[in-house]
Amino acid sequence: MSLMDFSFIPIILSLKVAFAAVIIVTCTSIPLAGLMAKREFLGKDVVESIITLPLVLPPSVIGFMLLFVFGKNGPVGKLLEQWFHTRIVFTLAGAVVAAAVVALPLMYQSVKVAMENVDPNLEKAARTLGAKELRIFFTITLPLAWNGIVAGLVLAFARSLGEFGATLMIAGNIPGKTQTMPLAIYFANESGDTRQASILVIIMTVFSFMVIYGLNRWGKGSQKDRKGGGDHA
Repeated sequence: MSLMDFSFIPIILSLKVAFAAVIIVTCTSIPLAGLMAKREFLGKDVVESIITLPLVLPPSVIGFMLLFVFGKNGPVGKLLEQWFHTRIVFTLAGAVVAAAVVALPLMYQSVKVAMENVDPNLEKAARTLGAKELRIFFTITLPLAWNGIVAGLVLAFARSLGEFGATLMIAGNIPGKTQTMPLAIYFANESGDTRQASILVIIMTVFSFMVIYGLNRWGKGSQKDRKGGGDHA
């Protein structure tokens, strides 16, 4: 197989899914993490367990749950069909939903830990000066938790890019429409096209290594900057 015979469509689809999933995860996990890190309420442990549940559930179980919710007769799927004449199952949107669900806990945990490590005295000082909670969140909490947010974004993107099981169940394997890189690798190998599978495996492995390596280097650089700032002070 020559390079001309190699299909780049699964790579493009995977990047589209990963970027869309990260946007959803970011908009969801930051307010969730802020609430869980700074507030106490009845049932908090239950809510947190539900948020992080995709970390331990098999992807096939997550996919089955998504099918139940977004399927033609599911509570959300039925509403989407009746109100918007659209569906999630066996579409690229289904792949985005699956990727977002499995990536959310990684982003959430990273952001939550970062927000918990923000010095509460800084937030208290802002309150004594009359700052509202929303302003404190955006001007103090978020900037000080930036390292955790970036780390969560990178991990969520990498996880979204590699999602397989839940994606297969809710989006299916439709070449050119929902076939992302992990699906393309699996079915290329099943059909005996080991060349296509090998190229995709190399691309995903190199990319994943670069993500982890870059994140580690960036984390060490941030620690040095903080230490340098503390020594200077």
